[in-house]
Amino acid sequence: MKTNNQKPNKMNINFNKNNDGLVPAIIQDATTKNVLMLGYMNEDAFNKTKETNLVTFFSRTKNRLWTKGEESGNVLNLVDMKLDCDNDTLLIQVNPKGPTCHKGSDTCWNEENDSNFGFFSILENVISERVANKDTKKSYVANLFDKGINKVAQKVGEEAVETVIEAMDNNDELFLYESADLLFHYLMLLQAKGFTLKNIEAELKKRQK
Repeated sequence: MKTNNQKPNKMNINFNKNNDGLVPAIIQDATTKNVLMLGYMNEDAFNKTKETNLVTFFSRTKNRLWTKGEESGNVLNLVDMKLDCDNDTLLIQVNPKGPTCHKGSDTCWNEENDSNFGFFSILENVISERVANKDTKKSYVANLFDKGINKVAQKVGEEAVETVIEAMDNNDELFLYESADLLFHYLMLLQAKGFTLKNIEAELKKRQK
């Protein structure tokens, strides 16, 4: 386990701020960055989490320490712990084993714990929607897809060559412009082949093993 701001044994957590001695613990997937659940810790739960590297809470309903997954096996493996600016809320990053919610969903908000690539995920959705609409007169994306995968692949090749040419020049603005074109058309090619960035992420993760 690592921490980016304070070491766990040096965290000055204010367990006395609330009368019950509990502080909120926000649980976040260390890889996808999605929030999985919210629990509460007292000092004993915090110490047990450090000792075992399995996230442990104080259960207000059971009135005892409760290690997530102690019955289901869906544990939360500790990766990192951070303390907020007021010293009264923890952000705990984990590698979850199985679904987090007791109802069987990935998160307690009934969401899938999928990777999200920010604006690039939005862009993937835009490409997908325009392909589905098939408005070849108004949509450049639909028009290119309508010409077939060979044309999409050819366009990626053209943009790659233009990016390489600009990389050997000193005009950073043009290099970034061509790089954006290349990435956009590559996202199109991925979808034309039936893939997304999640497939590329999975392939790169395999290479880390």
